[in-house]
Amino acid sequence: MLRPRIIPCLLIRNKGLVKTVKFKESKYIGDPLNAVKIFNEKEVDELIVLDIDASAEGREPDYALIKKMAMECRMPFCYGGGISTVEQARKIIGLGVEKIAISSAAIQNPALVREIAQEIGSQSVVVVLDVKKKLLGGRYDVWINNGKKNTGKCLLEMCNELQEQGVGEIVINSIDYDGVMKGYNFDVADKVHQKVHVPLTILGGAGSLEDVGALISKFGVVGAAAGSLFVFKGVYKAVLINYPTFSERDSLLARYFSA
Repeated sequence: MLRPRIIPCLLIRNKGLVKTVKFKESKYIGDPLNAVKIFNEKEVDELIVLDIDASAEGREPDYALIKKMAMECRMPFCYGGGISTVEQARKIIGLGVEKIAISSAAIQNPALVREIAQEIGSQSVVVVLDVKKKLLGGRYDVWINNGKKNTGKCLLEMCNELQEQGVGEIVINSIDYDGVMKGYNFDVADKVHQKVHVPLTILGGAGSLEDVGALISKFGVVGAAAGSLFVFKGVYKAVLINYPTFSERDSLLARYFSA
């Protein structure tokens, strides 16, 4: 039986691990390889690592860093940042990464999703959609370049197009919830959950395991991804890599998933 995944999401900037708030206020929090080692020990379900500047700056993926992380990583590993060609995707998978995540390139050219899927398999192709709600009408638009540019594309229409192109998984990241730690954006989760039939992961806003449980309880088998929750501890946000134990996860899923 499929079960929800609880997924740490790490952000890379200048080879360092950072955390943002609403895609701003970037704070350095440590070495990404050290974080991977700690998450190995905690046996996490899956790990997402995103180089948040690569696409915006028109850079190639940092293959040397990706190789080091892949060699260290003992859990399913998804990498994104700077991927815009089939060749880049193939090279990253060849380094030992299970999934590649694309964003700007897929939004601007959805056919790229099919091209990459044909090369490495749909199950390894993830598209991350950074979204904001419009002031009027309740529609969510898709943004690129670290939340600086509104593409004007409707989230739901984008999801449909990506599914038609053979995407393996969609990650919805709510920009206005990023790093706020007050709970997931249930409004956007509900909208996409009704339309998306491929594996779906929700990112942005989790501040506690109860938030993770609430998402799972409402939407069932989804990926519950979080950044701040797994790198900070306490009201003063001291940097501490953390993740629930097996017993805590089982208790969480039993408590909420059966609700």
